[in-house]
Amino acid sequence: MKKHIVLMGYMGSGKSTIAGLLSERTRFVHYDLDEFMEREEKNSISTIFQSKGEIYFRKKEAFYLELILSKNEKAIISLGGGTPCYGNNLQTIKNAETVSVYLSASVDALTERLFEEKENRPLIAFIETKELLNEYIGKHLFERGFYYNQADYILKTDGLSAEEIENTIFELLF
Repeated sequence: MKKHIVLMGYMGSGKSTIAGLLSERTRFVHYDLDEFMEREEKNSISTIFQSKGEIYFRKKEAFYLELILSKNEKAIISLGGGTPCYGNNLQTIKNAETVSVYLSASVDALTERLFEEKENRPLIAFIETKELLNEYIGKHLFERGFYYNQADYILKTDGLSAEEIENTIFELLF
């Protein structure tokens, strides 16, 4: 077993939830990269984006990813949705002692899930209709698919509960 399990996927795909469940079961430390960054920066992700810009955010995201990966402990790491798609982050993940899992949800499943909580998601809060959100997600998934599909494992999650997804990953890796 590698030192770290890295969960990647689009926002709303369940990375943080599944990582929490896996952490409970395995007793591995759970790092949510966005939460870790917010604690270290003493600001929310949306505030960092708004006040310092995306370039600053992406540089810090890469820095904190490397910091977490360098820790000498077994960990479950839930990435931000865009983390593997920027800079050298995907290569950093591949070069570390990791096994990566892409939680692959369909555009329609993500649209349903995210439309209900879009006010809590600064990147999509401005999108008015499900149709526009569906187009937005479809475009992003197309752009990010190149990166996500380089994960060691790809798990289609449509129709599965969080517990079923966690159990599938556990059986796959342990």
